[in-house]
Amino acid sequence: MDSSLSLLELNSLVRRSLEQCLPDEYWIQAELSDVRSNTTGHCYLEFVQKDPRSNNLVAKARGMIWNNIYRLLKPYFEETTGQMFASGIKVLVKVTVQFHELYGYSLTVLDIDPAYTLGDMARRRREILLQLEEEGVLTLNKELEMPVLPQRIAVISSATAAGYGDFCHQLQHNPGGFFFYTELFSALMQGNQVEESVLAALDRINARVNEFDVVVIIRGGGATSDLSGFDTYLLATACAQFPLPIITGIGHERDDTVLDSVAHTRVKTPTAAAELLIHRITEVADHLEELSARVQQGTYAILEQEWRRLETIQIRIPNLVHRKLTDARFALLSAEKDLSQVTKALLARQHHRLELLQHRIADASPDKLLSRGYSITLKDGKAVTNASSLKQGDKLVTRFSKGEVQSVVERQAPE
Repeated sequence: MDSSLSLLELNSLVRRSLEQCLPDEYWIQAELSDVRSNTTGHCYLEFVQKDPRSNNLVAKARGMIWNNIYRLLKPYFEETTGQMFASGIKVLVKVTVQFHELYGYSLTVLDIDPAYTLGDMARRRREILLQLEEEGVLTLNKELEMPVLPQRIAVISSATAAGYGDFCHQLQHNPGGFFFYTELFSALMQGNQVEESVLAALDRINARVNEFDVVVIIRGGGATSDLSGFDTYLLATACAQFPLPIITGIGHERDDTVLDSVAHTRVKTPTAAAELLIHRITEVADHLEELSARVQQGTYAILEQEWRRLETIQIRIPNLVHRKLTDARFALLSAEKDLSQVTKALLARQHHRLELLQHRIADASPDKLLSRGYSITLKDGKAVTNASSLKQGDKLVTRFSKGEVQSVVERQAPE
C-alpha cells in the first residue's frame, strides 16, 4: 500500500509532532524510581506516579539528566534537603519532552526545586509523628527517667565512623576522671539499610537490657543526604517504645529527624552526646560533694554543741554532787529522827502490851487464885483435877494461900 509508513517514519512523525506541540519546558511533580548513573556521568531514571489510595502505578516515564547538569544538580539537591537523590523521593523538576525514534518517549531534566522535596519530607515526618501520637507511643521514651549515673552505655554506630571515635575519646578523657563503660553495637549509618541495621542493633541491646543504663545512637562524618534512614515509622516506633533512654547525636543541625523527635534527648553531634553524659555525672558528683560537705559541717556542729554541753555538765557536776550529798544528809537526818520517833512509839506500844500481858499473867497465877480462898491439891507435884484418878493410900498435898496440909486417901471415890 502506497499510504503505509515505516516504523521509523511513524516515530519521526511522533517526534516532530511532540516538538511542535510541546516545545516549552515544564515543571512536573513525580516520584523517582530506578535512579542510576553510568561511567559517563549521565543519570538515568524513571518518573512514576502512584494512586494515593491503592498505591498502584498510574503513570510512568523515562528520564535523563545529562552529566553537565547532574554533577551540579545532585550535590545542590542533597545539601539543601539532607536527602539522597535516590529512588522513593518525590521531586519537582523542570523537564523538556523528548522522543527518539529508537529509544522512544523520555523526559530530560534541566532543573530541580528542593523546596518541594523538603515539603514532602516534612509532610511525611508529620504523618509519622501524628501516627505515633495517635498510637500513644510518641513520648514514651522521653517519659523515662534518666539514670542518676548513666555509666553503662550501649552505642549504636559504625565502628569506622569518626563520630564514634570522637564520642569514646571524649568519655575516656573527661575532666572529672569518671569511668564509663561503652559497648558498640555496630550498624550501618548511611545508605538504604540504615533502618534494618539500627533495628537489629536495638534488638541485640534489648536482649541484654539490664546490662545498660542508656542507648546512644551517633553518626559522624557522613553526608547529610544519608539521613533519610532515620525518618522511618518502624525505627521511630521501636525507639519510642524502647525500655532505656535513647540519646541521638547524628550530626544533623538543621532539622530534627523523626528519630530525634521520639528519642529521650537529642543533641547535634556525637561529641555533644558525650558531653551530656559527662555533665550528668559531674552534676551528681557535685551534689554528692555538697552533701558530704553539709554532713561534715553538720557533724562538726553537733560535736561542738555536745562538747559545750559536756563542759557545762562538767562544771555543774561538783555543785550537783554537793547538792545531792546535802539532800541525802538532810534525808538521813530526817529519816533518823523519824526512825527514833517510830522506835519510841513502837517501844511504847510494846511496853504497854507487856504491861497488859503482865497483868493478865498475874491475874491468872495460882497465888492470885489461892488468895481468893481457892486451894490446890497436888499428887506427886501435879494438880489433881479428877477425884476418880486417886487411889487408896495416895499421898496428897493441899496448898492454901497461906500454908499447906498433907493427907492420905483412905478410900477410892466412886466413879
